[in-house]
Amino acid sequence: MANPAQGAKYRGSVRDFPNFDPSQDAEALYTAMKGFGSDKEAILELITSRSNRQRQEISQSYKSLYGKDLIADLKSELMGKFERLIVGLMRPLAYCDAKEIKDALSGIGTDEKCLIEILASRTNEQIHQLVAAYKDAYERDLEADIIGDTSGHFQKMLVVLLQGTREEDDVVSEDLVQQDAQDLYEAGELKWGTDEAQFVYILGNRSKQHLRLVFDEYLRNTGKPIEASIRAELSGDFEKLMLAVVKCIRSTPEYFAERLFKAMKGLGTRDNTLIRIMVSRSELDMLDIREIFRTKYEKSLYSMIKNDTSGEYKKALLKLCGGDDDAAGQFFPEAAQVAYQMWELSAVGRVELSGTVRPANDFNPDADAKALRKAMKGLGTDEDTIIDIITHRSNAQRQQLRQTFKSHFGRDLMADLKSELSGDLARLILGLMLPPDHYDAKQLKKAMEGAGTDEKTLIEILATRTNAEIQAINEAYKEDYHKSLEDALSSDTSGHFKRILISLATGNRDEGGEDREKAREDAKVAAEILEIADTSSSGDKTSLETRFMTILCTRSYPHLRRVFQEFIKLTNYDVEHIIKKEMSGDVKDAFVAIVQSVKNKPLFFADKLYKSMKGAGTDEKTLTRIMVSRSEVDLLNIRREFIEKYDKSLNEVIEGDTSGDFMKALLAICGGQD
Repeated sequence: MANPAQGAKYRGSVRDFPNFDPSQDAEALYTAMKGFGSDKEAILELITSRSNRQRQEISQSYKSLYGKDLIADLKSELMGKFERLIVGLMRPLAYCDAKEIKDALSGIGTDEKCLIEILASRTNEQIHQLVAAYKDAYERDLEADIIGDTSGHFQKMLVVLLQGTREEDDVVSEDLVQQDAQDLYEAGELKWGTDEAQFVYILGNRSKQHLRLVFDEYLRNTGKPIEASIRAELSGDFEKLMLAVVKCIRSTPEYFAERLFKAMKGLGTRDNTLIRIMVSRSELDMLDIREIFRTKYEKSLYSMIKNDTSGEYKKALLKLCGGDDDAAGQFFPEAAQVAYQMWELSAVGRVELSGTVRPANDFNPDADAKALRKAMKGLGTDEDTIIDIITHRSNAQRQQLRQTFKSHFGRDLMADLKSELSGDLARLILGLMLPPDHYDAKQLKKAMEGAGTDEKTLIEILATRTNAEIQAINEAYKEDYHKSLEDALSSDTSGHFKRILISLATGNRDEGGEDREKAREDAKVAAEILEIADTSSSGDKTSLETRFMTILCTRSYPHLRRVFQEFIKLTNYDVEHIIKKEMSGDVKDAFVAIVQSVKNKPLFFADKLYKSMKGAGTDEKTLTRIMVSRSEVDLLNIRREFIEKYDKSLNEVIEGDTSGDFMKALLAICGGQD
């Protein structure tokens, strides 16, 4: 339906065509397909400019005028992705969904992602129409076909969703919200094994408004989002389905924005997904999807389609998209509001950080020391034993182990490991054996040694460590290298970049909350230094640069999140994107790292890990440094961000990009498949 319900704001990109004449359009399409070849430009221009209701009238007029089926003629004249897109537009939405599900269930194997996308995202009314359309088109019962092609809890949840009986009452009981949050917690985190039936019942039946409050309550009670528990407690297609349901409960447009991004990122395009979403959402919420896409991915949906597709197929998709969304870095007004609200939510959520390496139960340093000595004694080395012990002990336990090894054998464990191991494995194991502050100090020292400076390592460490960690690194650096870290940075870097690093290296960041009034002032300073403010400058350029550095290097994380939010409100721009656009070199890289760390530190490291392994060759030093330094801090959170963004697990990418004992050790630290 192309027109909004009374009182509702229409958010589709395709509207009813004015002065519509179905007979005239039918004639135009007949002419475009008559004779040798077809006028694809005319076909796409006409069909993408009409609403679905109008296209049904055109089909009827075409049959009345020519005694032919319009969809059959389009199929015979067009081909490939363009044909699939145009034919999809010609079907009513319910019949389009029915065809997609029929294709997903046909042949060898089932397209579970298609089933998940459609059934997790449709309203009760859309589900009822889909079931009726499937019966009408194929003379088959959709529920029976899904039961015949799926199994287990995945099947049960699909069947629940197929009933189209989700509660739609916006009146919410506070007591029931608390009860459901507790029931989900007891069904997963508190239970040995998982009570999947509770997840199915609550997530499959409660209203969206109710479930949003349940998710908030769950976060308050457990310190982790419901998505984290689903990933930990469920698996396979059932896990993916439940995550999709949660995403659609939170925001259906955001779910589709993410699906569209993943359909086009990387090598190759998932055209079936791209077509299905562009067709099905063009008259529902495409404008909302565009806004969120622009906010989350800092590029417009239009520009990504333009760069990722070609020919008439591209032209038709761009018509459905309905327009480009401003210059790079700038939000159009609605998207700025979406971004502002996303920051509000991120300020409320407090995700518990968790590493993957924990203290070993029944730790016995004597037995470990003897096992390690045996693994390194005589001809050959037992790398498997070394990997198993070192990667499954906490850093504090490894320090005990070093002392015990020296007491028993009068030998330095680090020296023995260094002489027995080599290459990437040696760097990884020796890194794990160092206390975290000494390990970071060593990485900083190496970054400043020899010809040239490894600025990326300096930035990564100094921009992401807490005050306590920075202060410990300073002490370790002085102890190990008999020189202050500040002196080392001063002699090895210069200019504004040096000042930024030294400011970070003082470990003097505020640790309080946000100050809204001060945040507004800080946002104005950022706007002035980045030259996008409407107000005239309140100081000279050098003074403003110093103030901007002070803001990013010394304000607390909660306060900076508020500054970035106020910056969007003030300018319609995202501060990270503007830094990338207006600045350059090491200063830009340092400021971007700080902003990304403030926004989402685990995601910052997930991005760095992905980049260290993608493409030709592996950056083993970055890979090792992050896996070692985050293993007891937030590597579990990094894993979750990794799979969320890249649609593959960190474990899977490590397996595909490394080999031998180095891979075994990395996988042990990684701590499992997601």
